[in-house]
Amino acid sequence: MKYLLPLFIFATFSFGDYTPTISTKVTNNGHTVLVTMDNRNIEKLKLSFNGLHLFFLEHPFKKNLSYLLLPIEYYTPFKSYTVFYSYYYKGKKHLKHFNLKVKEGKYRSERLSVNPSKIKLSKEDKLRAEKEYKEAMKVYNSISDEVLWEKDFIHPMDSKITSPFGTKRVFNKLVKRYHTGIDFRAKSGTPIISSNDGVVRIAKDRFYAGGSVVVDHGQGIYTCYYHMSKIDVKVGDKVAQGDLLGLSGATGRVTGPHLHFSVYVNGKIVSPKQFLKIVNSLND
Repeated sequence: MKYLLPLFIFATFSFGDYTPTISTKVTNNGHTVLVTMDNRNIEKLKLSFNGLHLFFLEHPFKKNLSYLLLPIEYYTPFKSYTVFYSYYYKGKKHLKHFNLKVKEGKYRSERLSVNPSKIKLSKEDKLRAEKEYKEAMKVYNSISDEVLWEKDFIHPMDSKITSPFGTKRVFNKLVKRYHTGIDFRAKSGTPIISSNDGVVRIAKDRFYAGGSVVVDHGQGIYTCYYHMSKIDVKVGDKVAQGDLLGLSGATGRVTGPHLHFSVYVNGKIVSPKQFLKIVNSLND
């Protein structure tokens, strides 16, 4: 009888009982969850969460593993979720699930005063802002299989973070938003470098973000650099980690010069600080 247990375990695995490894079972809104799975003998790995449907990708650094970066949107309701995942084993689809709890990140609040023209928009400015938003979301929702980076992600400058991700903001006592990235203290003209290897997908002046550069790192990961006074790259340029993207400034909707740094994962904006920790764990 002592030989039956290991034989049973082997048989269970052989018949397609695959279980993912999850970085956490309790996460904050705005955070990223890492899910990995052994991909030997299975295919078409997919995950569904709160209306989001994503395919697993080949792990960039480890054999026989697939991974998925699950972005938890800022406005995701705080509760427990059933996360479904599926795969095909010997032509048969297997559908399974695990539980994930989303809790409030307890982000702080702040009030800001900006140029009224950035709050009460003219018809022309409104159309421009809407066009730029659609253009950007088309980029962020493009997910390639190719991974473009090999090293850990780094901060775009060595400076104090003056405003963290998720801060609840009230502009001119009227407009309520949340801070979609982290702000680095930077005088106008401070060099901004690429967080990692990638390809430039956006390099232009935009209504809210001012001088903007967006770098595609492959597999649905994008880093964004806003309010720049000078842009030194163009769309389609390949950049390496540490390459100069441009100089900091005070363009767009700002209260003063700084660098706003954002991260999009699979079409959703997430906490840059927490994301860097999660994505860099892939290379551990």
